[in-house]
Amino acid sequence: MNPIVLIPARMAATRLPGKPLIEILGTPLIVHVLRRAFEADAGRVVVACDGAEIAAVVREAGGEAVETRADHPSGSDRIAEALGMIDPDGRHDTIINIQGDLPTIAPESIRASLVPFRDKVVDITTIVAEITEDSERTNPNVVKCVGAMREDNTMRALYFTRATAPWGDGPLYHHIGLYAYRRAALERFVSLSPSPLEKREKLEQLRALEAGMRIDAALVSEVPLGVDTPADLDHAARRLAAGVAS
Repeated sequence: MNPIVLIPARMAATRLPGKPLIEILGTPLIVHVLRRAFEADAGRVVVACDGAEIAAVVREAGGEAVETRADHPSGSDRIAEALGMIDPDGRHDTIINIQGDLPTIAPESIRASLVPFRDKVVDITTIVAEITEDSERTNPNVVKCVGAMREDNTMRALYFTRATAPWGDGPLYHHIGLYAYRRAALERFVSLSPSPLEKREKLEQLRALEAGMRIDAALVSEVPLGVDTPADLDHAARRLAAGVAS
């Protein structure tokens, strides 16, 4: 494989406008994510942003940025446009999509997303962590990945849901919104219309499953902190100050 890491970022976040440039411990959020991607050493790293302001900050931090349209409906659409701009010849056959609001994502978790591609029939990969808090089992904001974990700590994703699933005794797995795509799979995915289950559960990855695409997941040890609120910013600052990157 010849992977590339793409980080979508936009200024118009609903809950935290200008989120990529909000500083945590004196460093813009997007730069923290960029550093985690560099530390993963999983391939070329590019931030796909919606304007010159983010691009300038990324470049000043020593990163690579590409400016995309501002009206993309999702990060997947943004990285698809960016990929066509920076790699029109198709040299990169695998794309890791890291959300631009995960400043504590562990580098090893980024690398883990590539493991399921050992099976050539896998189209898309993601990562999961075992749920350990009872409250998360029933929390609809904690998305569950339904599948049976194999001995190599990977699973085939049969479904994603906000409900408590599967039923019965046994572990539940918290889905972490980091994806890796084979290039053809990304191109196909962004060409598809939103699917019925996707719209019902409000989970974009169900579009791929409904279209017959295969998603496998790798098990990681920690759920990274996603930054969506001022409280999340404070939490991220504490974790980063303590040297915790997961």
